[in-house]
Amino acid sequence: MSKLPKWADLILIPFLNLSLALAVSGLVVIWIGENPLRAMQIIVQGSLGSSYGLGYTLYYATNFIFTGLAVAVAFHAKLFNIGGEGQALIGGLGAALVCLSIDWPHWTLALPFAVLAAGLFGAAWASIPGYLQAKRGSHVVITTIMFNFIAYSLMVYLLVHVLKPVGQMAPESARFPAGSNIPNAYEIFGWVGLAFPKSAPLNITFFIAILSCFLVWFLIWRTRLGYAIRAFGWSEPAAVYAGISPFRIIMTTMLVSGALAGMMGINSVMGEAERLLIDSVQGAGFVGIAVALMGRSHPVGVFLAAVLFGVLYQGGAELEFEMPAVSREMIVVIQALVILFTGALENLVRFPVERLFLKLRIKQS
Repeated sequence: MSKLPKWADLILIPFLNLSLALAVSGLVVIWIGENPLRAMQIIVQGSLGSSYGLGYTLYYATNFIFTGLAVAVAFHAKLFNIGGEGQALIGGLGAALVCLSIDWPHWTLALPFAVLAAGLFGAAWASIPGYLQAKRGSHVVITTIMFNFIAYSLMVYLLVHVLKPVGQMAPESARFPAGSNIPNAYEIFGWVGLAFPKSAPLNITFFIAILSCFLVWFLIWRTRLGYAIRAFGWSEPAAVYAGISPFRIIMTTMLVSGALAGMMGINSVMGEAERLLIDSVQGAGFVGIAVALMGRSHPVGVFLAAVLFGVLYQGGAELEFEMPAVSREMIVVIQALVILFTGALENLVRFPVERLFLKLRIKQS
């Protein structure tokens, strides 16, 4: 049984971890001779203070929602899937193949097939480490990170030797047919009178990500399969005694996890670039690990953590522009501090808070 109330575990601990990370980041900003309050104002204003900044923030958040959900689903079965980077790359390949296969008459026809292909390709890529874990005992952490490198190498080969148009120098596919271009924020919110710039990469995939959050919640907490996944994660011997097949749970969990990561390719490949690039993921698979940790593997927490990292990414870019003394490497340090305090150093906050709540219970009794 948890030593903390649920609200403290889901809200208070992440808030304190984030506050501590921002405080240390503020000390770093002071050390280089800048005002941390001014830096925070630039981050918030640059990421949320305009429709342009908000468009980029939610675009990044969309990527992190998919990869965060992928890691979170695996966590519930005590599987550490750190192959989201490769699974998203392969998922983007599936979406690109669908878009390039025919001259689509309208995006409403192309999008469902692209989503299906991205999910299937991502699931297929994750199924190999899953099978090796379930049947051969190969640790999923090792195999998934190896498959990240394999996925990248495969993408390089395909874009250099197979999918690159004849006579083109850049290692990228041809642009997708106009009929497969999904609506962006300018078109979507223009229908309701909200002004987003045409250059904002936010697109309809954001709503697919929100739907995915709901579906993951329903799967994990409202289905027999979700109960079996959580039971297996809490105690494999007890789950086996209850008749739950480890092979089935490991494979199913990795398939769902890989499909979620693969669907990130819709946002980056089909929604933003409108062609297949070598590095369409740009580290989002690894950020998903921090998002899942900070969000406590709950879809609501994953959504909020993804938005936070979207703020850090977009706001960090604005901070680098407004404060030249704050380099790109310094922005990475700030992001790393958030990951450090919400992940590896979580118990630095958790243990004192647990002792505080224990003392309060003793006084009340």
